[in-house]
Amino acid sequence: MQQNARFIRKLPIPMDIKKEFPLSEKVSAVRAARVEEMRAILDGRDHRLMVIVGPCSADREDSVMDYIYRLVPLQEQVKDKILIVPRIYTNKPRTNGAGYKGMLHQPDPSKKPDMLEGIIAIRRLHTRAVEETGFACADEMLYPENYRYLSDILGYVAVGARSVENQQHRLVASGIDVPVGMKNPTGGDLSVMMNSIYAAMGDHTFLYRGWEVETDGNPYAHAIMRGYVNEKGDSRPNYHYEDLIQLHKLYEEKGIKNPACIVDCNHANSGKQYLEQIRIAKEVLHSKRHSADIDRLVKGLMIESYIEDGNQKISEGTYGKSITDACLGWEKTERLILDLAELL
Repeated sequence: MQQNARFIRKLPIPMDIKKEFPLSEKVSAVRAARVEEMRAILDGRDHRLMVIVGPCSADREDSVMDYIYRLVPLQEQVKDKILIVPRIYTNKPRTNGAGYKGMLHQPDPSKKPDMLEGIIAIRRLHTRAVEETGFACADEMLYPENYRYLSDILGYVAVGARSVENQQHRLVASGIDVPVGMKNPTGGDLSVMMNSIYAAMGDHTFLYRGWEVETDGNPYAHAIMRGYVNEKGDSRPNYHYEDLIQLHKLYEEKGIKNPACIVDCNHANSGKQYLEQIRIAKEVLHSKRHSADIDRLVKGLMIESYIEDGNQKISEGTYGKSITDACLGWEKTERLILDLAELL
């Protein structure tokens, strides 16, 4: 059959990559303990706030590890109020297909794509984060078939706004053993997100990576409110008090036992104005103080942050500065997390 595609090389299956780059028992135990902390927050046993924080995209190992090392003493300072989950987002959705697609595609953003090197690079980075800092980290499941390369090391999985209506994402999420956050779609229809959560919580039989697979459902699937884009292409927020009350009602209508929500302080909620994340995070805590329902519902925040403020073109080469969406710099991030701990 004629195809407009070139099959370059057969890549190793996840089992082979895991054998070549195995985890120690210590790393597996640390990861498991961190995952259990997240589960306890999401089901209400632990009343701390979960803060998922880090670069929009992980672009280079040295600066990402530098950033995560900085979170270690900060976590110790706020440990009674906040659980920090570092973002290591290694594959990036692109609205029109153009631009940097993440470390999975290009472990060196200045060089051509190399998927084998990318698979190895992202496994090494996530493993180093757990091994050296004690954090279990978050990544986006942009490609469900690639999840297995990291399934034993990730602490948290996000399903993005462009993927949340996809059947395979929902079914694979139902078989994941860590919390999975489902973002509302870019158009803002919360029923799409709620259906995705409900599907991920259910048991399924489906085809995955050439196998017939059965899953038991993921009770820790939950909502991520990230704002939306209206019919004119303008960003609109959905983190306000009224939005969160509406989400609580939708959870009640679905009859979901442990309603949970993470508020994404960037993306359409901030109109990609990264400095607004500071105000938005504090407003969400204000809403939690004024409504018991919102307080029980909102379990955490998602913040895009790196070493340097803003963003840059790949060619500029500034260490620790985002090459995708603009991020809060380290000093502002540290101050924000300390302020949030004081407000809780």
